[in-house]
Amino acid sequence: MLAAVTDPLLSLIYPQKCNVCHDNVERRFDGAACAKCWSETRIFTGAEMLCGKCGAYFGEKRAPVDVFCRKCDDYFFDKAFALGIYEKALAAAIISLKTSPHLSARISRLLQTCSTDFENIDLIIPIPLSKERRLERGFNQAEIVAQKIAAITNKPVDAHSLERQLHTHIHRLGMDQKARELSVRNAFSVTRPKLIIGKNILLVDDVLTSGATASFCAKVLKKSGASKVTVFTLARAVMR
Repeated sequence: MLAAVTDPLLSLIYPQKCNVCHDNVERRFDGAACAKCWSETRIFTGAEMLCGKCGAYFGEKRAPVDVFCRKCDDYFFDKAFALGIYEKALAAAIISLKTSPHLSARISRLLQTCSTDFENIDLIIPIPLSKERRLERGFNQAEIVAQKIAAITNKPVDAHSLERQLHTHIHRLGMDQKARELSVRNAFSVTRPKLIIGKNILLVDDVLTSGATASFCAKVLKKSGASKVTVFTLARAVMR
């Protein structure tokens, strides 16, 4: 009730522009994008055709059998899934998260809908930033997502056992898969293997593009004794 009263007042006094269409955002609930842009953003419902391993998007209608892109056959994680496609409102929310360490109420609600997918995990690990980028940004956006999932699942977050040793260039959506793999090869290490042994791990990040970063993280985690590594991201990029 209070939000219904305050949202129109706030939109008049402190108007916020949608980061997608630049119209006003009428509700704080929606965060960086307006309700219209959210309605035009593809959020996964389970009805889509996705790769059974990496979650790559194939189309709107789910196939009667599991399908696989085959590009992820050699990846070390067991499965990856996301809230939706990296576009419009979801992309705006993720870009905003890189500069402001807060998740909108809409994103939080979407995370709640994934609660059954977060079952059977022992430990939540955010993909780490390099020390240089962490210092530059002031926080790790993957940790913000991980902490929200922890609040939903009551599972612990470990932001220290997985470390990024090398400072790599920021990935661009236009970078091909081979270039991505080369940029993160040998970039990660496990600093506290005793905390990893036998654990089913949820590896968390903001966006999954080619999957190379998540795969190399999963590789070192499994070498340290992790039983299973599932990857969760807010969004899945559509690779051309």
